[in-house]
Amino acid sequence: MEAVREAAREEPRDGVRRPWVVGVSGASGTPFAAAVLRGLIDAGESVDLVVSRASRLTLLDETGISFRDAHWRDDLAEWLGRGADGRAGTFDVDLGDHGEVRYWNAGDLAAGPSSGSYPAKGMLIVPASTAAVAGVALGLSKDLLQRVASVTLKERRPLVVAVRETPLNGQTLRHLVTLDQAGAVVLPASPAFYAGATHIQDLVDFVAGRALDAVGVPHTLYGRWKGEIGGTARKAADAAGGTGTAPGTG
Repeated sequence: MEAVREAAREEPRDGVRRPWVVGVSGASGTPFAAAVLRGLIDAGESVDLVVSRASRLTLLDETGISFRDAHWRDDLAEWLGRGADGRAGTFDVDLGDHGEVRYWNAGDLAAGPSSGSYPAKGMLIVPASTAAVAGVALGLSKDLLQRVASVTLKERRPLVVAVRETPLNGQTLRHLVTLDQAGAVVLPASPAFYAGATHIQDLVDFVAGRALDAVGVPHTLYGRWKGEIGGTARKAADAAGGTGTAPGTG
């Protein structure tokens, strides 16, 4: 992975920085966003970050972190260092010193990514609230997050919308169909269990990994399906130090 990171950080031949834009909306699920950001950084990708006003409240509620414009690097480093269980210092994150990560205020509609001429690779909205889904589907562009999503669609760049809500009503489902028809990847934050999850972080990383899969970014966040029935149970048993015998059958 280190070789991939160094290769990706090499200066582009034309000297143009091409980031992935990550938009964080106000839905519950800030660990999903953190895992995606870590995955992009680990892969050596440049990242532009947009944190909505509503997501700051969610981040404060879920992690206790106040995300501040003037101290965004420190706050981001603290956030990305936390595990999905809230434990600080779980991950060692290097934000880099060469512009690998940039932050744009959600109220700044004149920010670089607001224009189609800005050389972004695409965008991931993680997590995506139903309000963000509606705004993007309707083309409202009420803040920078929605504006960048609209630009991403019109420029035919990859857009991943990791919607995090349950249950979904008919209106939201129609908005999601609209986004799908416009070319976005609708990716519900729905973890799978075949990768042998034994910790909440495993479930979070599965969703983050699928989001990165959707935009072709390499990662090692989860174990891929290999067509072997029973492999999940064996992995879980090995992780727990057990024998793989189902409860009540030994």
